[in-house]
Amino acid sequence: MSTFNYIDIFAGAGGLSEGFLANDFKAIAHIEMNEDACFTLKTRLCYYYLKNNSKINEYYKYLRGEISRAELYDMVPGSLLDTVVNETLSEERMHLIFDKIDELMKLQGIDHVDLLVGGPPCQAYSLVGRARKARENKMIGDPRNFLYKLYCQVLVKYKPKMFVFENVPGILTANNGLYFADMQKEFRRAGYNLDYRILNASDFGVLQNRHRVILIGWQTQLNYKYPEFKTVKRDFTVSEIFSDLPPLQAGECKNKYRTVPTRYLEWSGIRDKDDVLTWHVARPNIDRDREIYRIVIQTWNCDKRRLKYTDLPEELCTHRNRTSFLDRFKVVAADLPVSHTLVAHISKDGHYFIHPDYEQARSISVREAARIQSFPDNYYFEGSRTSAFVQIGNAVPPLMASGIAKALKEELIMPY
Repeated sequence: MSTFNYIDIFAGAGGLSEGFLANDFKAIAHIEMNEDACFTLKTRLCYYYLKNNSKINEYYKYLRGEISRAELYDMVPGSLLDTVVNETLSEERMHLIFDKIDELMKLQGIDHVDLLVGGPPCQAYSLVGRARKARENKMIGDPRNFLYKLYCQVLVKYKPKMFVFENVPGILTANNGLYFADMQKEFRRAGYNLDYRILNASDFGVLQNRHRVILIGWQTQLNYKYPEFKTVKRDFTVSEIFSDLPPLQAGECKNKYRTVPTRYLEWSGIRDKDDVLTWHVARPNIDRDREIYRIVIQTWNCDKRRLKYTDLPEELCTHRNRTSFLDRFKVVAADLPVSHTLVAHISKDGHYFIHPDYEQARSISVREAARIQSFPDNYYFEGSRTSAFVQIGNAVPPLMASGIAKALKEELIMPY
């Protein structure tokens, strides 16, 4: 069997799914509650369909703005786009979601599920999120803590051979570890052996220090195991993400490459010779913030030192909080082998992700953020700039997802 299928729940913009699509898995369904992310998923499915049918130039017409999204979608079978289901996973909606998946399986002639993938929203498990809400003690009652129970319902219903559950390391200690213990018990009760590791996206070739819990399960009667992932050796620096892109000032947009791809962009597949640059747009920044950015950039570039908020000139310090989050202004250092972790908060402000060029003195663009996450340049994010940042910040890096997909494919082809 050359092609395996999967269901992706809590799909987001498709970072995890991208790894499986790139390795010839077939998507039965993507379940996602955010409308913009659903359009992003549909647009990505158009990319693969047109590429596989020797019509990729039609996709690039869309990226260049020569055709509308409706015209792009008309070029692919409607049944393909129907695999993206804009639904919120909840107890009240699960029966409707199951009906839709059943219908999709019937239409595709699929009678079994090979793989379930997904990671519930991680804010409830985030160590940072818990710190911010500690005083109000809101996390204990947060319904997102129990979304793994809905994941388990999908396991029980479709009995995939394997599953991948992704989340932040904070899930291991949330509520003193009780959530994670209960989660494992539920998964085992559903008929699965399982194991987990804290994996770093940088070990898969992503230029980012991003730790994630990757829990993998397999049916108890199958002779599978947790894959041994080999660390990707590389000699790249973060500068290779930025150097081929045109300089921007705050608020500018320039979608024309400055130079040929860097070694990293070619090696990773992030930029192809035929790619059309999109989303190289920087948010506006007020003058005070840009002045802070220049100080932060210069301090790193000259002294290799991260500046604390309390080190800034007093006239630039407008926050009353002088005791926590003192690293709220942080440059994405070009001379390091990896960036610090990209998070969805970049949608609210870019202070934690400052471009390393003193002359530009801005936060990173949407495309630069996507590259830090290892999204290819031909990956188009639908919606507003803010929405694109959220989609990117919440995603599993596609290079990491691809490494996981390759390893699981080797497991699935084993006789059982």
